[in-house]
Amino acid sequence: MNKKGLLLVSTTAIISGFSIFVSKYGVSVINPYIFTFLKNVSVALILSALILAFKNRKIFLKLTPKQWLLLLIIGLIGGSIPFLLFFKGLTLTTAAQGSFIQKTMFIYIIILAGLFLKEKINKNFLIGVLLLLFGSFVALKALPISFGLGDLLILLATILWAIENVISKYALKNLEGITVAWGRMFFGSIFILIFLSITHQVNIISTLNYHQIGWIIATSLLLFGYVATWYSGLKYIPVSIASSILLLGSPVTTLLSLVATGKINLKELISGIIILAGLILIIDLKNFLKQIKQSYVRN
Repeated sequence: MNKKGLLLVSTTAIISGFSIFVSKYGVSVINPYIFTFLKNVSVALILSALILAFKNRKIFLKLTPKQWLLLLIIGLIGGSIPFLLFFKGLTLTTAAQGSFIQKTMFIYIIILAGLFLKEKINKNFLIGVLLLLFGSFVALKALPISFGLGDLLILLATILWAIENVISKYALKNLEGITVAWGRMFFGSIFILIFLSITHQVNIISTLNYHQIGWIIATSLLLFGYVATWYSGLKYIPVSIASSILLLGSPVTTLLSLVATGKINLKELISGIIILAGLILIIDLKNFLKQIKQSYVRN
């Protein structure tokens, strides 16, 4: 397995763990749609500056109509619509059920990647996937007893994110990770802005205080790190494996909660251990460490 891609996606998972921990405070003091829009815009601007400053300044002119269409679709179904569905869904269901549904995204990615990208899975991978699913299930504070509109909206958002990741993997055959990340954030921002304009929420931006702006800046930097490492790493490893590794973010968030509060939920601790066991099987950790050791010996 490509070491560079695996390390980049593992970094994404760690950033995700920090981001979830920080964002739960930010979204509590800011309109979630405004919060998402301003984060997307901020990251889109950073990526635009990086592309223009360090990459070929003509990179956008070299994009084919098909590639522009792919970036537009990635922004629509990855950087805008699912966020709107997800946040609306969270207002109609419990955070625990919403989180569990969202964590099943890797399952849909595995199915879609197998169908459209012909990615294959072996026995260890399958066992690892089952452990990931079981670990996520263990973290639930209560068993789901209903499936309402909120759960449906979150499920739709999760499926859209899964589709977007598979399309992104396809686009990365001929595009750099930073270009795909830019497309997701730039076009996603435009679509969310259209939504905010239609629902007359744009004026909320002018009412933000310095405290709220501080949360936006902090989470924007985390989001930049997330998309930069995710799409750069996704270019080198199968999307089914990459999406599974993202669940590493869950134990990271649990560890941060322990540090912040001094308390830890036993179910979350057990869940993290099971997830780590699943990831070890999926990435074939023993073989991966052997490859790293051999590369150092050669150097």
